[in-house]
Amino acid sequence: MNAIGTEASADAPGRIVLLTTSHRVAPGLLSWPAWQLLRTADRVLCADGAHPQLPYLREAGVEVDEAAPEAGELVDACAGGRTVVVLATGEGEPRLTDGLARMAGSGRFRMPDLELLPASYDLPGARLLDLVQVMDRIRRECPWSSGQTHEGLAKYAIEEAYELVEAIEDGDREELREELGDVLLQVVFHARIAEEDAEEPFSVDDVAGGIVAKLIHRHPHVFGEESASTPEEVKAHWLRTKAEEKRRDSVTEGVPLGQPGLALAAKLASRARTAGLDVPLPAGEGVGYELLALAARAEAEGVDPEAALRAAARAYRDAIRARESDTPESDTPESDTPR
Repeated sequence: MNAIGTEASADAPGRIVLLTTSHRVAPGLLSWPAWQLLRTADRVLCADGAHPQLPYLREAGVEVDEAAPEAGELVDACAGGRTVVVLATGEGEPRLTDGLARMAGSGRFRMPDLELLPASYDLPGARLLDLVQVMDRIRRECPWSSGQTHEGLAKYAIEEAYELVEAIEDGDREELREELGDVLLQVVFHARIAEEDAEEPFSVDDVAGGIVAKLIHRHPHVFGEESASTPEEVKAHWLRTKAEEKRRDSVTEGVPLGQPGLALAAKLASRARTAGLDVPLPAGEGVGYELLALAARAEAEGVDPEAALRAAARAYRDAIRARESDTPESDTPESDTPR
């Protein structure tokens, strides 16, 4: 190593470039600056002989040495103005970078230029690949997850959807991010289970491909030659293309009867109104028919009856808590059930 003030100090210090790549991008798909650097470098080093980029670099004529030099050795290799590229492993190169930082901080060495060059970047959504890989391993190795079925997981999809709605209504951004992840997990989990179906298998790629095709088809004003300048025009496009896809005999087809009652009533009223069907509400006695009328009225006024009722229920909950805080603990009943 050349300490400051020695005879070799007149030499150019050279250049060390740490080249990083993303495992979420196919090997060989490197940026043009990265390929230029690799072709012109005096030496290219990689500590991992199984690095996924190596076959592609060697096929392109780039000579790569399998070596893991110490920081001082790397500095010496740059003497005379040489450029040395270090192809980082998946864990990065913490030992090497820490060593170089210590040398630079000591002030005793004439350091080469130190650069970090990302050779490939994660595209938006790239972390979804990690989720698919993690889910695949969990499905194979976890005793609980490996035994799950679509039917067994169905209740969790409902629970997670409700928790997502609650996070939205609470306005909690951190909770919203977490609950979106939980809902996404349900999608990936079900898709992974579906891969094992002997008769009709499909994968998460099939799921994503299906929704992409649907979105493109239902947005001709974005991907086609149609035009839409208002939300109402967009909805008209959506309903028309959806009707062409489904070819349904009734506007009620596709309305899940298992959803909460107010939401079901509002959805049916919406379908009838959108189709231009003047269908009187069924006459009957009891709370059910009264709720049906309220839900239909809310839908006509542009109000989500489920959300409205939840808001009112939350206000009621707060009132209960306020009363409890004003009531001595000894006066608060422990249970609704008489003993």
